[in-house]
Amino acid sequence: MHRDETVKVLNDLVQTSEDGKMGFAEAAKDATTPDLKNMFHQRSVDCGTAVIELQALVMSLGGTPQESGTVEGALQRGWAKVKATVGDANIGMLEVVESAEDKAKAAYAKALTGKLPQQVRSLVQRQYDGAVRNHDLIRELRDSYKAKKQAVAN
Repeated sequence: MHRDETVKVLNDLVQTSEDGKMGFAEAAKDATTPDLKNMFHQRSVDCGTAVIELQALVMSLGGTPQESGTVEGALQRGWAKVKATVGDANIGMLEVVESAEDKAKAAYAKALTGKLPQQVRSLVQRQYDGAVRNHDLIRELRDSYKAKKQAVAN
């Protein structure tokens, strides 16, 4: 893969990770339980670390790193705010965050289909594995919160 193409792939992932950082930070503010607040906060920190790593790699390749997320990410965060006001706020937040993590997984998977230099591939693979873990954790928490709510309703 040509250097410019690699930089573009990395900058797309910077935006994806920046969206994750901001989305998790918003979710941490809106969550109503300490465990969710802490988990969302930690995921935001992890995404922030991913952004820094990706930006450093872009600079090492002679590129100019992206410094912001996407419009779609901003819209997703707005939707999360709306969804959190309807029904169970924590379940709504977990559903929106899981959807965002689906997009992050897809972005990383797409990046891994290209011919990336080995140092880039290693970093992208490690961050992809983290996105998969985040997604699975969020899905499990969502299912757990739904089950608890259903048990209370019955």
